[in-house]
Amino acid sequence: MPKMKTRRAAAKRFQKSGSGKLMRRRAYHSHILTKKTTKQKRRLRKGTVVHEADAKRIARSLPYL
Repeated sequence: MPKMKTRRAAAKRFQKSGSGKLMRRRAYHSHILTKKTTKQKRRLRKGTVVHEADAKRIARSLPYL
């Protein structure tokens, strides 16, 4: 059976944490930052865990992650 291909779009957006959970970046941190508070921008810097409802679907896109 041939090797499975990784979906490159997913590989660029998600990574696995040390405990094996899928991590993602937070939205709303790419532009129009002047009207957002410093506290909000600081919170958006950190990644977060992918919701469990989406994790299975994303994991299928990343067979070797």
